[in-house]
Amino acid sequence: MELEKKDVPVLWTKSFILLIIGNLFLFMSFMMLMPTMPPQAKALGASDLQIGLVTSLFAVAAIFVRPFVGFVLESNSRKWLVVVGAVVLLILTISYSFTYMILLFLAVRFIHGFAWGVSTTVNGTVAVELVPSKRIGEGVGYFGLSVTIGMIVAPSVGIFLYQNFGFQTLIIGSATLGMIAIVTLALGKYHTPKSVQEKTFNPKEFSFISALFDKDSWFPAVVTILSTFGYGAIVTFIVIFGEERGIDQIFLYYFCNAIMATIARPISGKWFDSKGPWSLIVVCAVLTIAGLWVLSYTYSVGMLILAGCIFGAGYGSMLPALQAWVLSKTKPEQRGIANGMYYSSIDLGIGLSAILLGVVSSYVELGTVFQISSICFVIVIMMTMIDYRKQKQVKKKQSTATV
Repeated sequence: MELEKKDVPVLWTKSFILLIIGNLFLFMSFMMLMPTMPPQAKALGASDLQIGLVTSLFAVAAIFVRPFVGFVLESNSRKWLVVVGAVVLLILTISYSFTYMILLFLAVRFIHGFAWGVSTTVNGTVAVELVPSKRIGEGVGYFGLSVTIGMIVAPSVGIFLYQNFGFQTLIIGSATLGMIAIVTLALGKYHTPKSVQEKTFNPKEFSFISALFDKDSWFPAVVTILSTFGYGAIVTFIVIFGEERGIDQIFLYYFCNAIMATIARPISGKWFDSKGPWSLIVVCAVLTIAGLWVLSYTYSVGMLILAGCIFGAGYGSMLPALQAWVLSKTKPEQRGIANGMYYSSIDLGIGLSAILLGVVSSYVELGTVFQISSICFVIVIMMTMIDYRKQKQVKKKQSTATV
């Protein structure tokens, strides 16, 4: 891995670029399906409980498998894990075309969660290993942009295809992106840390609890759960919200999200590297809160675009910053576990949101649901400020001890 030239850490290597592109197509292939799964389940005759299970079963499977993936990453090379994960995701995407019963649909969704848990954990870990340690905020931020754009752009494309051309066309589009992801990812050369190469795989050493949590980076993982719980309101209800408010161009919300997230990425990545995560997370949370409240009062396309831009500028920069925060606090050999914990935090937050806010939505309108979900980001601000003060005190004690 080419890391340095004249003492300047090199970020944009060929393999890093291929990984970002491949991961972008992988996330787009997956996220195209995300907002259309509940309405498709409803079309198959699913009950309200079963519609909720569409999201929660997937999240449970992904969370369950990630500790095993993190453990495997401690002693295995990267290339085959990256490619196999993408191939299995493609097979499962295509299999949705043959699910005409709700129970079979839920079963495929559950297995899909396992495959997604493997692929996201592996790809995220490989990205960190390709990034110079001095540019981890910037590098992970750019890699995270592939995740953010996939999470933000693809749902609008999926909604458009589903509403205008049907579910089978949506699957074809998703599978096409999945195939592009496989080819792109297969072309990269991925670095395996020396400490991993020297370790022999021993199943007897596996502990589910130890592989589920990384004690050094648990705090930003908790912050991630809170932030994705708030985002879960958007993923679960934005299409239904558009129908209730009579807004046909709901895909513009995701589109504006992506534009603002892309514009903000170079700024937020360098911000993280120079000043740390705290002020960045606070600013992002404030913007996200504002975006949710503007959305809650939206009845026109103009307001929808404004809400999407504000939310994209905030939340689009928050997720990569949270991932960089998690990974900056862990040891190199523990990055697989820490990365798995980060993605499990995302799935847990969105999965819990789908269930709990689904219950809340039975009693209040969706605009109020978005307002309620903004409370999560208020808590994020409070927790981040508390951690900042704590870290400041630790540094003060360390500097005093060295004098």
